[in-house]
Amino acid sequence: MTPARKLISTVICCLFLILLLTACGISAQDREGKAGLQEASLSGMELQYAEQFCVDYLDDGCALLTIAGTDRFLIVPEGCEPSAGLDSDIVIIRQPIRNIYLASSSAADLFVQLDALDSIRLTSTTAANWRLPEMQAAVEAGQILYTGKYSAPDLEQILSERCGLVIENTMIYRSPEIKEKLEDLGLPVLVERSSYESHPLGRVEWIKVYGLLVGKTGEADRFFGAQVQTLAGLKELEETGQTVAFFHINSNGAAVVRKPGDYVSKMIELAGGTYIFSDLGEDDNALSTVNMQMETFYAGAKDADILIYNSTIDGEIDTLEELLEKNSLLADFKAVRNGDVWCTEQNMFQQTSAAAGMISDINAIVTGDADGLDHLTFLHRLN
Repeated sequence: MTPARKLISTVICCLFLILLLTACGISAQDREGKAGLQEASLSGMELQYAEQFCVDYLDDGCALLTIAGTDRFLIVPEGCEPSAGLDSDIVIIRQPIRNIYLASSSAADLFVQLDALDSIRLTSTTAANWRLPEMQAAVEAGQILYTGKYSAPDLEQILSERCGLVIENTMIYRSPEIKEKLEDLGLPVLVERSSYESHPLGRVEWIKVYGLLVGKTGEADRFFGAQVQTLAGLKELEETGQTVAFFHINSNGAAVVRKPGDYVSKMIELAGGTYIFSDLGEDDNALSTVNMQMETFYAGAKDADILIYNSTIDGEIDTLEELLEKNSLLADFKAVRNGDVWCTEQNMFQQTSAAAGMISDINAIVTGDADGLDHLTFLHRLN
């Protein structure tokens, strides 16, 4: 070999060694950053609409679930052990998961669709307040136990039932001491954020989280795929130009409306309507709603073609008289004068899987197909 070729060969070998050492250094940093979660994930869960969670499948068989970019949960299959030296913020959830305490009513329907109600033992919703027949029957039969309101659960009962996981929604942040007590008892607490998804199918896609938890990922994928197909059948709905306000009046007399990027406003848009508060803009808080003084709501929504009252917080109402008792200014609204005021039924929010059905209901209203009808699947007219 000539001296020149020897030199070239030596340089190439040196470059290869440098690259190899650099790669090893990156892997070491990755291992340190993942704090014992293995060098890298094999793959990530494929998501089409959900933005509030992600899942990384690790090469040791575990899965790392991250919610809202901050809350991390390591799902550990039966017979496996997590690596040593995990970051202190990572919560370990061991499978099989039994005796779930479900304090998020919107998640229940997705467990129903997975045929996984047998993994739930406790709930924060009474039988009378369930609009899902399967959950109501299970609570009435004692298969699922009511353990008190989410803000005042029976901690002794939760422990005695050997709870394996607590699923809350973001309402728990109004009672942070309860979340802290549950965690102090050694219970993994998962706060789901499906209501913060910007697309209605993003909310439904949370079925993949619960499928992962209970070992039914295949069932979750098939169900979600069917929902995507159902929505595809509604994509031909044309814009009608009908404006819609979606709101409720809180205990302080303020109107609470959804932000324009919210999944509810997206359903209105997909149904062919126009959300009346599409120009609210963005703010810094993470809430999916905005509180308006009644005068501001009046100015923005008095000419809306359709009003939809959100019954989730203070219950369903049936008449315009009940609505006007909340604020007499509503009598001047165009939709009130024309009789185009509707109220959600509780199952709209509990039946998370039925986003396409809700879109169909709104479409019937904005197109006039609901004229002469008092009841749809998820909405009823105020008389």
